[in-house]
Amino acid sequence: MNRGKEIEQALAQLGCSPTDPVVFIGGQLVGGANQVMSLHLHRSLVPILKRAGALWL
Repeated sequence: MNRGKEIEQALAQLGCSPTDPVVFIGGQLVGGANQVMSLHLHRSLVPILKRAGALWL
């Protein structure tokens, strides 16, 4: 079963445009580019990446 429309609606409710790339880290929705940039500016992105095993610095 194709759940594309359902997923698009859920993303829209979270403030993400269905046409924007959406980022998942460690299986968890982070959001779109604005959310990722906000995490980066608040120095929260690297710890999330490390916990997910996506960064080992």
